[in-house]
Amino acid sequence: MFNLLWGILFVVVNFGFFLLCYRLFGKKGLYAWVGMATVVANIQVAKTIAMPFDIVMTLGNTMYVTLYMTSDLLNERYGRKEARSAVWFGFFTLLMTTVIMQMVLVFEPQETDIAQSSLQTIFGLMPRLALGSLSAYFISQFLDVRLYSWIRKYYGSSRQLWIRSNGSTMVSSFVDTLIFCTIAFAGTYDLRVWTEILLTTYVSKFLLTAAGTPVLYIGRSFKFAEEEQTSSPQEPGNRIA
Repeated sequence: MFNLLWGILFVVVNFGFFLLCYRLFGKKGLYAWVGMATVVANIQVAKTIAMPFDIVMTLGNTMYVTLYMTSDLLNERYGRKEARSAVWFGFFTLLMTTVIMQMVLVFEPQETDIAQSSLQTIFGLMPRLALGSLSAYFISQFLDVRLYSWIRKYYGSSRQLWIRSNGSTMVSSFVDTLIFCTIAFAGTYDLRVWTEILLTTYVSKFLLTAAGTPVLYIGRSFKFAEEEQTSSPQEPGNRIA
């Protein structure tokens, strides 16, 4: 029960920082969030926890959901091109971090070093996790951007943001979960545990996506003086009603 209650607080804190990052730094803050979240999510996912009823799940789901929230918010406020740019930025950030940290592990530690074993534990699994994450991230995020734009053609009013966001994210997050769990965990856990991780991961993302919908509405309402001063005609349907 502790993990469940602590997890609720954890989600609130994550969503709060997401909004604060956007409120303080505007569009640049969303790009910064993408860079941070892609790395942190792949560190967190190495940790498994037990929820009530002995349900096994990995951490990182909250961060992954905020990545979808970021691309949806960028798509909503600034257009599809900005959302795609953020996906490429996140992909580069994760690739860069993986390569650099693998090089760090190769250095021979000094006799009194206390960090090597911990870094090895955290980042030693990262190549496989990163391969799974890079593949899943690349496919699912671009799918999310495309689905969001497609759904917007039919549900384009400001009140229907929840349809666009939930519809695109719930489909693309399933694709993300399936690809990631297959590459990262197949063979590491037996079929029962693997299936449990797959299902619990997707269900948690499903619930987190729904919980994050009010956060998107709040984020969309933010006004930035510099954007209003330099605003130019937007793509059809990108204006905020």
